[in-house]
Amino acid sequence: MNCRPFHSVLSVAAMLVWITAAAPAIAAGPIDPQVVAEASGVKPTIAEDGVVRIGWSRHDVEVTVDGMPLPPAAGLGSWAAFTATDTGAMVMGDTVVFQDEVDAAMDAAFAHGLEVTALHNHFFYDSPKVYFMHIGGAGDPESLAAAVKAVWDSIRAVRAARPQPATGFGGDTPVAGEFDAAVLAEIVEHRASVNQGVVKITIGREGRMHGQTIGASMGLTTWAAFSGSDALAAIDGDFIMTADEVQPVLRALREAGLHVVALHNHMMGEQPGFYFTHFWGKGSAAELARGFRSALDAQAAAGEIAAAHTTH
Repeated sequence: MNCRPFHSVLSVAAMLVWITAAAPAIAAGPIDPQVVAEASGVKPTIAEDGVVRIGWSRHDVEVTVDGMPLPPAAGLGSWAAFTATDTGAMVMGDTVVFQDEVDAAMDAAFAHGLEVTALHNHFFYDSPKVYFMHIGGAGDPESLAAAVKAVWDSIRAVRAARPQPATGFGGDTPVAGEFDAAVLAEIVEHRASVNQGVVKITIGREGRMHGQTIGASMGLTTWAAFSGSDALAAIDGDFIMTADEVQPVLRALREAGLHVVALHNHMMGEQPGFYFTHFWGKGSAAELARGFRSALDAQAAAGEIAAAHTTH
């Protein structure tokens, strides 16, 4: 795993708040479907409300759900919808991804200025397993359409290199051994516990739900677990994040070579609203700990930016 330096960035949502507050509203015309068509390479449709939509059905991989071949029209379609805003355009979409396509699709989204807003399943007993990566962004229609194209092209490149989805990340498999938990705790700068050979670092935070203060013991935690040994370990874990923290954490995890395997909510009605991302990686334990630490640092920086914005 290669750990690269992470540079903190504002999320698209945070940038939109700043831009909207700093600039006067400019009446934007409707989205030109020809601009979207040329930038995306896909012929769009136009909804009655003026939203321009493009789509891509996954006919390239046969999928069964509960033993039944699933037609692409029954839920294996990627789409992106563009609508005009006062400052340009906004895109929302959903992209069908197999497990070995997620890294490439997410990296392409970030490289082209899009946000990843969810990553989850829509089926049970599907083969191969299918996931859905939701995306969003704001800007000019041409750039947004080109960004969606880049995401879809990255997926096509994975399938061109390997027609059938992979069944693992590859590389050596960690086996149980010895950890120096104190070293990992020092890197992450949080206390580590050891249970049945697994080193775990847990970081709690507080929120409120139904008028009640809740914390780590109720599930409001960021954590990382190290299995294997110092020489070759696997890391899995979970980040609890506010909306402003999601994009910086996801970007930092990917910069550190860690795989994002889910992005969703765990509760409803909490204040503030929290989101959770789950991750996985393999490598030396120290290198994995540094990757986890980089995401914690990105989260802290995003929290400071959000706090500064709320005080002005």
